[in-house]
Amino acid sequence: MNPAPPKRLRLGRSSRLAQNRDFARVRQRGERLVLGCLIANWNKLPDGAAPKLGVVTSKKIGDAPARSRARRLLRESFRLHQHEFASPVELVLVARNSIAQKDFAGVEKDFLAALQRAKLLKN
Repeated sequence: MNPAPPKRLRLGRSSRLAQNRDFARVRQRGERLVLGCLIANWNKLPDGAAPKLGVVTSKKIGDAPARSRARRLLRESFRLHQHEFASPVELVLVARNSIAQKDFAGVEKDFLAALQRAKLLKN
């Protein structure tokens, strides 16, 4: 018996929300949860679709390198756990000011806690 092939952990263009109308749709029609260093907005997708991510960082977080770092940390958390969703979702993560002082482990912990509380993860 061959074991199942490992799931790919890529985060390509098809996994990202890119247009303002996509962000607006998720924020208006979807659900919202604030926890730790992020705000999560999500909208369920039909079965069989791939989960999608959009990240928002404001100038309140800091200068351009600080905002880029925040986006990288949130995207990496999503990339590593994208196959753990119970059902496909469009997810918009808004970084809060406190993300600037956190390392990856802290951001990942807040990310997983938010998804767990929102009941978006498998078990």
